[in-house]
Amino acid sequence: MSTTVRNKPHGKSSASASRVAPKIARGSDEAPAARYEQVKQHIQQIIESGERQAGDRLPSELDLVATLGVSRMTVNRALRELADAGLVTRVSGVGTFVAPNKPQSTLLMIAHIGDEIRSRGHAYRCDMVLLQRESASVTVSNALGLPPGASVFHVICVHRENGLPVQLEDRYVNPAVAPDFLQHDFSALKPSEYLLTVVPMHDLEHVVDAALPTPAEAELLEIHAEEPCLTLTRRTWTSGVAVTFARFVHPGSRYRLGCRFSPNTSQRQG
Repeated sequence: MSTTVRNKPHGKSSASASRVAPKIARGSDEAPAARYEQVKQHIQQIIESGERQAGDRLPSELDLVATLGVSRMTVNRALRELADAGLVTRVSGVGTFVAPNKPQSTLLMIAHIGDEIRSRGHAYRCDMVLLQRESASVTVSNALGLPPGASVFHVICVHRENGLPVQLEDRYVNPAVAPDFLQHDFSALKPSEYLLTVVPMHDLEHVVDAALPTPAEAELLEIHAEEPCLTLTRRTWTSGVAVTFARFVHPGSRYRLGCRFSPNTSQRQG
């Protein structure tokens, strides 16, 4: 997801901060931790009030030091924790900016990422990296309930939002249930959509993990190898026969997963 940086004039940032917050008291009965928490609250109020939008520059460390009457170390810690929480982004030598809102995808159903991106008014693109038949590894054959070395279809593609990679799809398909998979033109109907149109889905399994990307995944997602990712692993079945085994890797800074649902009676008992 791309972010447009709207740089507020330096003088306005300082003046605006001065209007909002009085200096933070330095009484002997107030612990340093309370001061950096107050700095965090002040910055969160600026964001939540709408005074600064996603991509806008926030008051500089020196502005906050002068306005709030705290040390630069206190301000730095507050900004660092807000960055760790995903509320702001810090660019060395440039400044601190309001972080963009991360899109959220559901866990209880199969959501088509292209539809999600277009619903936000953003441009969607899918880059096909790999499409071939190959012998299944032990991991893949176990996931699909096939003998080791069985023939499977393998597809890898990168889904982009406004040109930025937000999801890496690494999918294996059981040829027995979708024999024409490799012949399909995925420029219009992507792998997930195609499978749902040709094979009825009776069972679905989703597992979410947080992990660092492999070097190959980091390169395709255009991120640093140390950036945490959310990985959604999906398996589907039709009439008890496995259809697909897929991994969807999302940069943690660009995407989130979640859902809301009303449990039925049996689920409430758990």
